[in-house]
Amino acid sequence: MEQEGQIPKVVPEPQAQMIEHADGRVELACLESIAESPFYNHDLAPVPVANRNWSTYTYVALWFSMSCCIPTYMLSSGLIAEGMNWWQAILTILIGNVIVLVPILLNSHPGTKYGIPFPVYARASYGTLGSNLPALMRAVVACGWFGIQAWIGGQAVYTLLKSMVPGWPTLLGGPVGGHTPTEWLSFLLFWGLNIYIIFRGMDLLKKVENLAAPFVITMTALLMGWAIVQAHGFGSMLKEAGKFQSWSDFWPVFIPSITAMIGYWATLSLNMPDFTRFGRSQREQSLGQVVALPSAMTIFSAMGVVITSSALVIYPQAKMAELWDPVKLVGLFDQPLIIAVSMFTIAVATLSVNIAANVVSPANDFANAFPKFITFRIGGLITGVLGILLQPWRLVADPSGYIFSWLLGYSGGLGAIAGVLITDYWLIRNKQLVLADLYRKEGTYWYCRGWNWRAVVATALGCACAWVGLVVPALKLIYDYAWQVGFVVSGVSYYCLMKLYRPEATLPVVSGCKIGENC
Repeated sequence: MEQEGQIPKVVPEPQAQMIEHADGRVELACLESIAESPFYNHDLAPVPVANRNWSTYTYVALWFSMSCCIPTYMLSSGLIAEGMNWWQAILTILIGNVIVLVPILLNSHPGTKYGIPFPVYARASYGTLGSNLPALMRAVVACGWFGIQAWIGGQAVYTLLKSMVPGWPTLLGGPVGGHTPTEWLSFLLFWGLNIYIIFRGMDLLKKVENLAAPFVITMTALLMGWAIVQAHGFGSMLKEAGKFQSWSDFWPVFIPSITAMIGYWATLSLNMPDFTRFGRSQREQSLGQVVALPSAMTIFSAMGVVITSSALVIYPQAKMAELWDPVKLVGLFDQPLIIAVSMFTIAVATLSVNIAANVVSPANDFANAFPKFITFRIGGLITGVLGILLQPWRLVADPSGYIFSWLLGYSGGLGAIAGVLITDYWLIRNKQLVLADLYRKEGTYWYCRGWNWRAVVATALGCACAWVGLVVPALKLIYDYAWQVGFVVSGVSYYCLMKLYRPEATLPVVSGCKIGENC
């Protein structure tokens, strides 16, 4: 933060529209010079420094609320099903999240410094129009995640209503498409609640995240305590050795599992500027993320292991799939009040992660494609509709497929995008952007008709190398490293192309609006 009485530094031409503050954060002196641009709208505009008020606690709460959800709870189940014991699964989750924290922090920096969201940040490397390539690639993945979380939340609503309304499962008739009409109705009710909060804006989102994080972790701890007491211990799962007898046996499962763990937050590793643009300082946002992400993921997945292990003793006749899924586990309880409280907790957890992780970014991404026609709210609605069309009930049907197909598969493409973004911002531009030109046609980032072909080629190379193992069985090992391969190949390719084929220097358009004028 600035010291009281310190005068901000005004950056000279050709960046006369930017004010650089003592803490390194930058803002535009006047938005009027870019407000008429076809690449500008209110939701994509750089956040004024006065409005950047997210603290360390906000980011801690954000990550705990995003991490404390059903998919995190169930992550260990897929790893244990592949043969890991409980501590190998938890360690794998921790290592993967420590690794993905690095690109998250690197891509968070421009958000805090310039107050810009992810698709605007991507304009610097991909071009003013070309930014739609990474933005829409990211958006499609987010739509899938939105659908998954909405389906899980709908299941919580269904179980809650089943405990309160006699005959709820068959109230509207028999199964349709493998699920009862009341299941579909519960899904749509929860889906609608997500859309409602998005239409209320980021201020309500911040309040939801701040309240959800401590509530969910507390209630899950209480559930874990209850399970341990009822089972008279931690159960037998914590004593199992796992099926791997040597490192050579463990390695083929460990590597794709690490990549899948990276893939879990590969989406957020790109679009954290959507949140860090509101940060009070680089220190606060980075400290909050370093403290919260690895610890939240590890703690919550470990809670899932302990609860499931104890549940094996409490409900010996139940199927393993029912015990790993907290929604189905709570459904085995016979006390309506406990079911109601548990389902409310699950719904809050799912709601908070879904809006923060899976709606904010694609809403901005779709707005970036047509800034004058699509607002943040309309972008959120598009996300919700696509989330239904992607049929999330199929994605979560198999925990193993969820980890080793869904997470591992898309991580390669997102890794390729991350390689370009990080190389451009940290190595090519040394963290210096012409803020106003990110919103202008034929400015510094216009390149060739709005596209930087170097970024497109580098991304294509990264994706091709990451996914080649899908079509060439002999190269399956490369696919196991999909995110890492995509990141390195695209990053190196982009650096070489930018050095060998330097873009023609384009002078930024400077408005006549001077600092201090009433624009």
